[in-house]
Amino acid sequence: MQVTNQIDNPNEASGEQGSGKKYLLPFILITSLFFLWGMAHGLDGILIPHLKKACQLNNSQSTLIDTAIFFAYFVMAIPAGMIIKKIGYKNSIITGLLVFAAGAFLFVPAANSTNFELFLFALFVIGCGLTILETSANPYAAILGPPESSSTRLNLAASFNGLAVTLAPFLGGAFILSGINYTPEQMVAMSEATKVAYFLEEASAVKLPYIILGTILVLVAIIFYFMHLPSMKQPETENEVKPGFFSVLKFSHLSWAVVAQFFYVGAQVCVTSFFVRIAQKEAGLDEKTAAYYLGIYGFLFMVGRFSGTFFLKFVKDYVLLSIYCVISVFLCLVAIYGSGISIIYALGGIGFFMSIMFPTIFSLGLVGLKSNTETGSSWLVMSIVGGAILPYAMGTLIDMKHDDIQAGYIIPLVCFLIILYFGLVGHKVKKSL
Repeated sequence: MQVTNQIDNPNEASGEQGSGKKYLLPFILITSLFFLWGMAHGLDGILIPHLKKACQLNNSQSTLIDTAIFFAYFVMAIPAGMIIKKIGYKNSIITGLLVFAAGAFLFVPAANSTNFELFLFALFVIGCGLTILETSANPYAAILGPPESSSTRLNLAASFNGLAVTLAPFLGGAFILSGINYTPEQMVAMSEATKVAYFLEEASAVKLPYIILGTILVLVAIIFYFMHLPSMKQPETENEVKPGFFSVLKFSHLSWAVVAQFFYVGAQVCVTSFFVRIAQKEAGLDEKTAAYYLGIYGFLFMVGRFSGTFFLKFVKDYVLLSIYCVISVFLCLVAIYGSGISIIYALGGIGFFMSIMFPTIFSLGLVGLKSNTETGSSWLVMSIVGGAILPYAMGTLIDMKHDDIQAGYIIPLVCFLIILYFGLVGHKVKKSL
């Protein structure tokens, strides 16, 4: 279905009478995508402890769940940018939704065979779909109106990502986690047939949730196919320099945004990946209660997104980013050196203060890129590979420290220090081309 009504200058269009209403429905549809990929990522915090149990994995092996989905961002970021240039935002979104759905449906054969490698492949496919969606939706939301309000607009859309992060642990805890955990001694005493039946039952718990998710994705893709979306095209200025894929990094603020985004996504995934296990080990919570607290973390993340959208009306985006980084560093120290339920409260607080970081870094990185926005967006999405690398490093550190999960939180602490530098210095736009 071809998109018509090309808008050459969205900033001029946004100033026309009634333009707010014209962009309302497209913005709502784009916001729904933020919710859907938030649901996918929100379930990762449940999948890691669940498949660790069902597939008998150690800490570093369990983080391959993160590696599979986030490595796809690195692999697909460049193709995603090319896809957008070739077929436009709308058709790219439909493509992303269908690839995402295919990955969700692959959970069925993976569960039936209790094959961890097939789970990883399914997650990689999901990650490919998410890459196309995020490369399309983030810049589309950013340019769907005046440039000076792009951070506010992205944070508002991303607030519904936070809503999904809130709901996913509750749903995952209810429909995926069984609450049944056997000690090593009990496992040794089991017959081989009982073990196989137990692992198969645990693995099969993921089938229904992912079948439902895949079906919803297909339905949303159909809605997008039949809906009209304005084709947003960034305005070009005469004699504007158009660097290639790598030379665009000469925009120093984009380069620092890529670095900051790498460490932000790594930090976020590190915090959530080991949330359930640290809640069980250090706070003495059972599996389902730990999942409940992960849902509270998600709720605080969502509240942070909505409140951050409000605060950005009064505080410069880079200032708020820097303040939140300082607080997150302090809360990481509590998670490392604290004890009992205080650790869980600290991690919940990190969820609140991390909430604005991704969309704020994204929008600051795209400032002034004009017709290079798609290329810059590809780099920023590619930097999400931090979610593949840093959690594995954290899992390896925890294994080296003899399952000392608290020690692993030094990694997100370092991440927040690097993001702080971006908020204070790295975000500044310099004319380098």
